Amino acid sequence: MTDAGFLRPGDDGYDEARQVWNAMVDRRPALIARCHDVHDVVAAVAMARREGLEIGVRCGGHSVVGLAVPEGGLMIDLTPMGEVRVDPDRRRAWVQGGALLGALDAATQPYGLATTAGNVSHTGVGGLTLGGGMGWLAREHGLTCDNVVSIQLVTACGDVVRASTEENPELFWGLRGGGGNFGIVTEFEFRLHDTGTRALSVELDFPVADAESAMARWRDLSAAAPRRATYAATVFGGIATLGFVWVGDPEEGREHARGLELLGRPLQRRVVELSYLDLQRREDSIEGHALRRYWKGHYFRDLSDGAVEALLAHDPSVAASVQAYGGAIAEVPDDATAFSHRQTAFEYVGAARWTDPAEDAIRIATARESAARLEPFASGAYVNALGDDGAAGVRRAYSAPKLARLTALKDAVDPDNVFHLNQNIAPSGASRASGPGH
Repeated sequence: MTDAGFLRPGDDGYDEARQVWNAMVDRRPALIARCHDVHDVVAAVAMARREGLEIGVRCGGHSVVGLAVPEGGLMIDLTPMGEVRVDPDRRRAWVQGGALLGALDAATQPYGLATTAGNVSHTGVGGLTLGGGMGWLAREHGLTCDNVVSIQLVTACGDVVRASTEENPELFWGLRGGGGNFGIVTEFEFRLHDTGTRALSVELDFPVADAESAMARWRDLSAAAPRRATYAATVFGGIATLGFVWVGDPEEGREHARGLELLGRPLQRRVVELSYLDLQRREDSIEGHALRRYWKGHYFRDLSDGAVEALLAHDPSVAASVQAYGGAIAEVPDDATAFSHRQTAFEYVGAARWTDPAEDAIRIATARESAARLEPFASGAYVNALGDDGAAGVRRAYSAPKLARLTALKDAVDPDNVFHLNQNIAPSGASRASGPGH
């Protein structure tokens, strides 16, 4: 990498490059390495190790605690590496490590193809995939990590390796759910599916005070729903919004929506036919980069009546979102990937967003209190929904046997914990501080 590939404090573009999705994050790296290819990544890792600089890896920048931005360290910025190549005949996509979900969808949808991706188009493919990857296609086609065919990775010692079921299979296992602990991904190969280009969104609004029976019926309908339907709910501002997203023929989705009549009479009903691309972009404005943010997450094996009651008692300033799992997610053998909790029925995230820095403490405390009401009903957490949870959060994200296996893999490929600005799986001999906040 030439000197022109680095940004330093005061350089044009430096402040823009260090800005991430959560406006609370205002750290200043000593250097930002703008990487354009795998050789740049190798050189950046070598320089950081030589100079003793802490490494953060930037793609979409959606970590709620800003793990990509190391104070006084080296940010390895992958965003120039955003190319997506598609072979529609083989139903494969090759995605560079800095690509965003919107680029992946835009490249595959002209052929009526897609693979599971998250719900906000400016999320990074890398972070989503390495943590598991939930999206509207997951119940039918599995998580994002279940659709990875191979991965090109730069390791802590600067080697460029390929991981697949045939090459470095243990590393491939760990990369599918183990987060950014094992290196920097410079390319993914994905399996694509014939999904078409159409979708349907169905949403029914109920006043929170009268929504308990409606949410219980919605939960029960979700358990028997076809895989093209992903049930989702939000409780925010005194309104409970219950419904589902259907990917495929909208008329089939409308027919399925007749079952929601069992929920009762809503304040408002929205049935919206849209393209899959528009579905993938519809939350982008809500999830923009100008807001301060905090969240907590849980997994539920079932959504008991007690959990429904706790959801509806959520503080109205904190958005509680619930999304259904099941289907193809649960059919993948538990030991096939590092991703855990495949028997999850619903994922919950309690998210606060605001603009005034003076409100930071109260907003964070309120989000924590709201999530704490749900904790007695929880059975684990999604690693991509963790924030400042530290080692306790990592233990919630993985079963004990998987965490032991992941630790052994960390010992083998990154014993010095070079890549620790993540939801860190520390090597067994680690002495360096690691994880969020370090």
